[in-house]
Amino acid sequence: MTAAIRPHVLPLAALATGLLALTGCAALGLERPPSAHQPLPTVDKPSPAAKPSPRADGSTLTDDQARAALITETDLGAPWSATRGAATWRDALLKASTTAGECQHLLDALYTDELLGAPARVAVGLDDADTDAQLRYQIGARRPSDVDAALKWLQTMPVQCARFTATAENGLVEDVQVEDAPLPEVGDVRQGLHVTVATTTSDEQDVYLTIDLAAVRIGEDAFALTNAGLGDVPNDATQLAVQMGALRLADVRKQGRAEV
Repeated sequence: MTAAIRPHVLPLAALATGLLALTGCAALGLERPPSAHQPLPTVDKPSPAAKPSPRADGSTLTDDQARAALITETDLGAPWSATRGAATWRDALLKASTTAGECQHLLDALYTDELLGAPARVAVGLDDADTDAQLRYQIGARRPSDVDAALKWLQTMPVQCARFTATAENGLVEDVQVEDAPLPEVGDVRQGLHVTVATTTSDEQDVYLTIDLAAVRIGEDAFALTNAGLGDVPNDATQLAVQMGALRLADVRKQGRAEV
């Protein structure tokens, strides 16, 4: 399989019988959906300053604030809904091994959702049944210096892992490609990646998984997300989620208290 030829996307029914079933997310424009409620209330009077947190990761957010900083289906508007569970292509395609050095670390981070180098503090999954793709969003639980190190490592992936071969647990041989992906200029440090995983099943059915990854640090806190599905996943959806996530996290930090 070559980079010049993109395999077609399997119909859901064929994919369910031949390999896996799916759950999902859709591409959205950058304009705010009319059905979405305003998630970022303004504050007319100064809010009490947040008290320093005793947390080892340096975050000033309480647990309630961290949960309030998660984006929701209401933020993104229809047809988004709460997830029905992890998409099964996660096990079928991302649980894979490679001998290509640091590329194994990237596959592991995508499979376990440890995009910032450690388990998330809080996380949410959103699905779009219309496109059978999925958006997974998390607030990190690491010190700013550790987040910056993780982001610096992600920046090396388009060079170190531009293209490599991996083998899934079900024996499928995968052609994996990694590129830089543009992100809105939000936060202090950010990195985006566009990852594709292409393979062919034993009955000659082509499968093509697209993953957009974004990670952003804002002050002492950070968030990361993946926007993934079979076929193409336009980067506009990732950009919108990054914008909404940055605004929501900044608003929660500014208020200095949970408003849930």
